[in-house]
Amino acid sequence: MQRTLSDSFMPEQRRRLLALRADIESRVGANGHFGLTDSYRDATGELSGIDNHPADAGTETFERAKDIALLEREALTLEKVEAALRRMETGEYGICEACGKFIPTERLLAMPTAVYCVEHEPVQAEKEGRPAEELFLHPPFGRTSLDESDEQNGFDGEDAWQIVESWGNSDSPAMAEGNNNDDYGALYIESDENDGFVEPLESFLAADITGHPSGIVRNSAYRRYLEAHEGEGLLEPSDWSAEQSID
Repeated sequence: MQRTLSDSFMPEQRRRLLALRADIESRVGANGHFGLTDSYRDATGELSGIDNHPADAGTETFERAKDIALLEREALTLEKVEAALRRMETGEYGICEACGKFIPTERLLAMPTAVYCVEHEPVQAEKEGRPAEELFLHPPFGRTSLDESDEQNGFDGEDAWQIVESWGNSDSPAMAEGNNNDDYGALYIESDENDGFVEPLESFLAADITGHPSGIVRNSAYRRYLEAHEGEGLLEPSDWSAEQSID
């Protein structure tokens, strides 16, 4: 196949490649390699990242990673430009490395750094593989919450979440499971679940090491017990009842 490139085409392409190289070097130098010439602390303007919210640090880390990716893209383009200039020196510019045929002028005008013709341009395969951890971490949520499983009755992920959530969350009463909540401390999931006892009575009747009654524990179950007029305060010690009557 005969070369169809005109005598004026090669100098023009060389000029375009040199202009592209100068543009990349100028832009990367002007913006300080996308800000990567400054340290992470100087780039964020923070004296310390210890007291920052993790979300703020996450945003700044993402921006830093993006700058690195942009710099790598410019570096890759610069490498392609340098390779094209070297092929011009050796007389290989415009020749497909796969089939040895000349690359059409139109393609070189659109892509001055082209190495292959359209037929042999490597296909940019999209990464469809998933992380290996997902084989174990499936499903992504609730995999350790075995509350509904007939084979599990011990401590699971749901119990762990209940303990953490019982110390407070950002939910409002509108987001609670039940529709009859009057205590912001009981908005977590299954807050009325019997934990460590079967009957509510067992949660506030206390006994000593010998098994003799030693008093009561004034917990939420006990308060509900009195509010339902089940005990009428009969479980309270006489001295405490007297203090209440005086008050």
